[in-house]
Amino acid sequence: MQLHKIILPTPYAVGDVNAFLLKGDALTLFDAGPKTQEAYEALQWGIRSAGYDMKDVEQVVLTHHHPDHAGWVDAFPEAEILGHQYVDHWMRQEPDFLEYRNNFYVGELIKQGVPQGYIDRTVEVRGELELFGTRPLTGFLAEGDEVPGHPGLFVYETPGHAQSHLIFLEDATRECIGGDLLLERVSSNPLVEPPVSLNGERPRSLLQYNTSLKKLRDLHVSKLYTGHGGEVLNASVLVEERLAKQHARAQKVREMITEPKTVFEVTKELFAKIYQAQLGLTLSETLGQLDYLVDEGLAVVSEDNGVNIYEKV
Repeated sequence: MQLHKIILPTPYAVGDVNAFLLKGDALTLFDAGPKTQEAYEALQWGIRSAGYDMKDVEQVVLTHHHPDHAGWVDAFPEAEILGHQYVDHWMRQEPDFLEYRNNFYVGELIKQGVPQGYIDRTVEVRGELELFGTRPLTGFLAEGDEVPGHPGLFVYETPGHAQSHLIFLEDATRECIGGDLLLERVSSNPLVEPPVSLNGERPRSLLQYNTSLKKLRDLHVSKLYTGHGGEVLNASVLVEERLAKQHARAQKVREMITEPKTVFEVTKELFAKIYQAQLGLTLSETLGQLDYLVDEGLAVVSEDNGVNIYEKV
């Protein structure tokens, strides 16, 4: 693939995000950065440096719905906007969806034993929603689809970091646009999110993420273009390293369950210095490890007055 990489600033701790411009039968932008003025200027400069204008972009394809990737779809009013069907809820931000989302998180935080005083500020994401684009998707992409305008570039669904996460593999070269599935220097955080169906149980994000990593490993990718940082040339090896580190992390969490504990209690111990400032992220990480331990038969979970209690086996 002859990709033109565009590096965009973000207001997030992860730092810059990568967008990619690809010319085929259509001129396609993969991901669009957060909806900030700084990111817009960098995006405009990057597209011009590739020899095009913003109006030349015919379609924007999103790896997932997170705001550092899905903001500036609004800069391309004439382009097709493509991604997983779940992304559309975040673009439209309809009241019923936002109410469902808030109720989902409040319910999950209660199950995790989070004190009421923490719940409201953890659920509130008004500032984050302002960094999303507002253009609804014009088409959906799913497992096995070919990206329009790019023969041989296929879609793979890889949930975990996001329920909407997709990667795009060029069959001939085995090069892959990978979003945040596997990053060069840091591990992606499998985030707790409502299910794609908008009903039913909470997805086990870390278990999904591990399955998606194994899918990536088995695709024999020659070069992975990542959502943050540099490209990865040894994706299969890096996947095995990350899976091993995650298993070791889970064992550490297991040793913390010296007595029955809630997710919140384990989070306070695991992330003692940062949990108050980054409660949503740290709870997601802890819950993922506990899901893993339960799935492996190394811990059990029970319910006490609507709160989940974990014990090691």
